[in-house]
Amino acid sequence: MAGNEKKRTRTYQRREIPRDQHNVSRSVISEPAKKVLSRLNNAGYEAYLVGGSVRDILLGGKPKDFDIATNATPEQVHDQFRNSRLIGRRFRIVHVVFGREVIEVTTFRGNAADAGDDGVDDDRRTSEHGLLLRDNVYGNQEEDALRRDFTINALYYCIRDFTVIDFAGGMEDLLNRQLRLIGDPDTRYREDPVRMLRAIRFAAKLGFDIEPETEAPIRALAPLLTHIPPARLFDEVLKLFSAGHGEATYDLLTHYNLLGPLFPETAWAIQAGEPDELIRQALRNTDARIAQGKSVTPYFLFAAMLWPALQAEWHRRQDNGDPVQPALHSAIGKVIGEQVQATSIPKRFSGPMKEIWELQMRLPRRQGKRAFATMSHPRFRAAYDFLLIREATGEIEPGLGQWWTEFQNTDERGQERMLSELSSDAPKKRRRRKPVKRPAP
Repeated sequence: MAGNEKKRTRTYQRREIPRDQHNVSRSVISEPAKKVLSRLNNAGYEAYLVGGSVRDILLGGKPKDFDIATNATPEQVHDQFRNSRLIGRRFRIVHVVFGREVIEVTTFRGNAADAGDDGVDDDRRTSEHGLLLRDNVYGNQEEDALRRDFTINALYYCIRDFTVIDFAGGMEDLLNRQLRLIGDPDTRYREDPVRMLRAIRFAAKLGFDIEPETEAPIRALAPLLTHIPPARLFDEVLKLFSAGHGEATYDLLTHYNLLGPLFPETAWAIQAGEPDELIRQALRNTDARIAQGKSVTPYFLFAAMLWPALQAEWHRRQDNGDPVQPALHSAIGKVIGEQVQATSIPKRFSGPMKEIWELQMRLPRRQGKRAFATMSHPRFRAAYDFLLIREATGEIEPGLGQWWTEFQNTDERGQERMLSELSSDAPKKRRRRKPVKRPAP
């Protein structure tokens, strides 16, 4: 294609896939989701299962969350359900609560181009960078489909006739295992730069390729993430690394220059020569925990992601003559202070993260009662796991982790014996003889 030739415009056309040509079944849809769909349809509104739940069922999975799109306004949905609440400013949506399960209901979004010629309509505002600041333009189902981010997320399931409705070629992209943005990628990323992170998350989670036109602008537009509020990016980081595909996600973030906007100090430290193997090992361990159905603690994840940055700053301060302990505390303050400007870290996470780091200095000091004091620390277990990762990656000599493993698993007598052996192995300090004072003449 010649350089001055316009990009090929992709055409979209509504397609209805009948029940015998897809595998979406009511049996895999949660009862609360079916109740919401039925009540809205029975009340005379249109309501469809939409997005990730339809996508995951078509791929043979079992969704955890179910989202619904409807032509009812948020207020009309709220009136239908006493167990619902209106939330959001930028996007007004409804949460219908059934115990621990929350069904998210959104009103069909309208065509962005119809919101007003000046781009500063009360219901739709954009920043100087093209970022959507407010977007409450309502429309029909087709407009809603073409406002969604990726074709594979613009699939609707109709509970009335069991059809899957596809406006953007999502079924074809599912078959080709391809991730494609709806519309012009440059424009869509500028509207919401977080879409770049969503592309990475879906590519890692589903094992899909990012379609060439969809991936082309990512590296150049990556700095736009710095315009996103740090609190929102914190949530996005948790989504990225808590989906069970953390290491693959990390590789993609690095490949597309997206690690820097999320972890600027870490990206700089790695570029300057700090190893990132601890990050990779921590993400492997996290992926394994998620596969086993275990929980993941955000502060441990951030402690690992920021470790190269902390190491670089800690070493720099020691090279400048600061003692080891004060250098560590100063480095911790500096690294966290820089990080919260990119992604906010709530204090309930930043506090335990600091303790994990500080305990790395206490774990080697085991003589006397120190081992018992360290083991009684509320963050000991997380610090111990962190120590094992440091040993596994070759950052420190092996042996200390095994000692702590045995110390935790033995009885009181065994612990006393292990501490006694430490004392006997420690080099004894030679006592200096006091000079003898001679009597005055």
